[in-house]
Amino acid sequence: MDPKNYIPRNYEARLKLRAQTSQIIAIMGPRQAGKTTLAQEVFPNHAYYSLEEPDTYEMVCKDIKDFLTRDHNAPGIIIDEFQLEPKILSYLHGIIDRDRFNDTERPGYFILTGSHNFLMNQYITQSLAGRIHIFQMLPLSLKELSLSNLLGNDVNEAVLNGGYSRVIQKKDSPDVFFGDYINTYLERDVRQLDKLVDLKIFRKFMELCALRTGQLLNIKALANDCKITEKKVNEWLTILEASYIIYQLSPYYKNYGKTLVKASKLYFCDTGLACRLLGIRSPEILANHDLRGNLFETLIISEFYKKLYCLGELPGYVIYFWRDTEGHELDCLFNFGTHLVPVEIKSSEKVSSDFFKGLNYWCDLEKTDYEKGYLIYGGLENHTQARGHTVSWQNAADIIDL
Repeated sequence: MDPKNYIPRNYEARLKLRAQTSQIIAIMGPRQAGKTTLAQEVFPNHAYYSLEEPDTYEMVCKDIKDFLTRDHNAPGIIIDEFQLEPKILSYLHGIIDRDRFNDTERPGYFILTGSHNFLMNQYITQSLAGRIHIFQMLPLSLKELSLSNLLGNDVNEAVLNGGYSRVIQKKDSPDVFFGDYINTYLERDVRQLDKLVDLKIFRKFMELCALRTGQLLNIKALANDCKITEKKVNEWLTILEASYIIYQLSPYYKNYGKTLVKASKLYFCDTGLACRLLGIRSPEILANHDLRGNLFETLIISEFYKKLYCLGELPGYVIYFWRDTEGHELDCLFNFGTHLVPVEIKSSEKVSSDFFKGLNYWCDLEKTDYEKGYLIYGGLENHTQARGHTVSWQNAADIIDL
């Protein structure tokens, strides 16, 4: 790893701290999000093995127990793309229990990285609960880019680039990187999760999902447009979520005497990938695109997810949206347990008083002060007003204070 190319991640401190107590650590996230780079940066003396390398895969699979228990002449081992051989998790269960019984635990010894969480969730439920700590890791956040002086003031460029380091560091253009990324994802990850899938139809499904980012999810309409069954839509949405391509934001159900929308909202984890699927190839095209507002909203919601994952929180239990059938809505509602924080997201670079209508309407229902609300917008200045806080897109994550 070339240290000049490493962009510091906000996960580092918590990863080092957890390695003092957990014998197995798994870093889970989308392909090329920087999982391996982070693991090697934080654990530079660990021996490294990638199961995507044919010789390594053959060596590990030949005798998994021997591989996991032998002396690697290192403080530990990093096993990259461990999901390619799921039996590793079964063997680790026995090894960890043996070490506990013999009082020979080795904190931070096994570092696993993986590109999808199907197997991890399955094995934690079955046997690894309490024996492993999982880090969910998405591509670079706006805050991480800002701290490394890699975030410019052009929000359209930020949306188009997304958070992958090869694009950020200009090693690849967004068009080239995401074109290759989609092909690799289809051929490797999707094939592994569904061996019978028609990749041409699945790619069309991804494109149709990109058209819906930042919008309510209508399963029936998506099935009709893709010419597949509703059951297949749900199966493929699960694949996209398990491999960190999309996530679904749930509605907040407190009634306030209103009939509420109960469908979830669909978002892509990375706006650069969504732009590529939509055929958006330049900031200029994005600036006039019909979905610019949805993509900006996707950028901000993704930033919230990245911050919460970095803090060790599960976003699905913290972030919601709220909408009633009369058209009143909030783009985002944080439930911090002790209090709720309403957020409105607008892509405009200039603030209009109309932007606060949804926030103020909800604050009136909740009987809370207007100053509890936040407006995230496409401009660069931060302000506090009687109607609420106005926060630049560059500082969106700062409103999360846990």
